[in-house]
Amino acid sequence: MHAFDVLGDPVRRRILELLADGELSSGEVTAVIRDEYGISQPAVSQHLRVLRDNGFARVRAEGTRRLYAVEAAPLREVDMWLGRFRRFWEQRLDALATELARGRRERRIADGPVPGPGPEEDPGHEENR
Repeated sequence: MHAFDVLGDPVRRRILELLADGELSSGEVTAVIRDEYGISQPAVSQHLRVLRDNGFARVRAEGTRRLYAVEAAPLREVDMWLGRFRRFWEQRLDALATELARGRRERRIADGPVPGPGPEEDPGHEENR
């Protein structure tokens, strides 16, 4: 299965988001996914299997529990592939950052100087010593 076929499913993407915060048991993953998507435990297990079989997640046994974690290698490959296209959105993000900075600067100018504390409010002022 191609990486984008794996990542194309919103349930599998959500599972990876959960696992990105740290290792979780299959029961913990199932509880969240069942609440958010209304799917059964066997369906969640199938999604976990697809992630595991395609290298996006690893599993380890701890007693009777199965603990899942993100496997970074296939995500790095996806990131490398996306690198060819990153320039299309980075330029726009740079332009957005410029516009946000311009708006903040214009608001500061329009609001005028921020008044400091007067002598009666400034405990360090000579008149108040």
